[in-house]
Amino acid sequence: MNSQRWMSRQFFSFFFTWGIFLPYWTGWMIHAKGITVAQASLIMSLGLVIRGLSTLFAFPRLSGKLSSKVLLNGMGIGTFIFLLLCIPANSYTSLLVTVLFLHFFYPALMPAMDTAAGVLVQNKQLKHYGKSRSWGSFGFIVSGMTLTFFTGKFGDEAILWGLLLGVFVLVCLGMMPAPDVLTEKPKTDPADRSSLLKPFKVKHFGLVLVIVILLQAAHASYYSYGYIYLEEINAPKYLTGVILNVGVIAEILFFLIADRAFRRFSAGSLLALAALGSSVRWILVFSFPNVAVFSVSQLLHALSFAMGHYAFMKYLVQNIPPKDVSKAQGIYSALALSWSTAVFTVFGGFLYEIEPRYAFLGMLVCSIPSFIVALVYRKLADKKQIAAEKLAG
Repeated sequence: MNSQRWMSRQFFSFFFTWGIFLPYWTGWMIHAKGITVAQASLIMSLGLVIRGLSTLFAFPRLSGKLSSKVLLNGMGIGTFIFLLLCIPANSYTSLLVTVLFLHFFYPALMPAMDTAAGVLVQNKQLKHYGKSRSWGSFGFIVSGMTLTFFTGKFGDEAILWGLLLGVFVLVCLGMMPAPDVLTEKPKTDPADRSSLLKPFKVKHFGLVLVIVILLQAAHASYYSYGYIYLEEINAPKYLTGVILNVGVIAEILFFLIADRAFRRFSAGSLLALAALGSSVRWILVFSFPNVAVFSVSQLLHALSFAMGHYAFMKYLVQNIPPKDVSKAQGIYSALALSWSTAVFTVFGGFLYEIEPRYAFLGMLVCSIPSFIVALVYRKLADKKQIAAEKLAG
């Protein structure tokens, strides 16, 4: 079993579906189901709350009882079932309930994938995390580019059908053989059952978590309103998918070179650079409301998202014991990728109703503090490193 190839395939298949869901799902609810921007914003925000509960509590608990392979397959099947139930959901209430259940299963696949990758790295079965993760970004691009053609031809109804097909393929691939270490049921220590908070005992975990929470929250307006904002600034329909995927191309290039180019960079330095890139990105989108600048600003996704995520994974692999990786991933997914984004999706929606550009400028309330805290963490981590070297010497 080639673990590198297996992990690359899993990342590709998941992010192929995520490339449909993340940028287009809000637009699908608005255009295909006829709900308002405010209603869609509320559904997505509540969905992020459910996602946080799932990844913070259900995912770590299930990770302690089920193998990675069984967990990934279960989450994939649950996702497919609730996507099917979106078809007959024609009232606001039924759509709300169905999408909330969808958020319990679907986004939990992301920390499950990263946990599997972390376990493979720590067991010396995955040499290049960045290389495999770049296949996920490539899948994100392929789906967005493909979907643009179908939405242009068949309308926004194609969004749901494309997502259903992608998840069906994901589930089928999940049934194929996986690396042995991921098929083993985890060995649990009854005395260790409590410890969702154990990662916080690791030095600086809380500080790093604050940084990535702010970093990820700064993407809230882009994820929820980027698609409809492009319509606002009169981007050609057939180019929407291309523009949204410029950022993912930059992300792919980053992940392809990250293991080699940033091997000597500390997690603190990478987090500070990510926060700086995020701030510049949202200032550009606000200051120049046109398609060309929005497209160029997408290149900074390599810093604002990819570098921030890579830095957190680097910190995780270097500092968190293998048995606590799923707990750390659950906390990260819940607080950084779910709840903080939920809060700032509502905040961004409020600003978008006033003036669409304000939704992006408002994200500076996350990115600037993230930059400051990252500099503090880098200084503390450097002091720790110098002290360790003195002791070793």
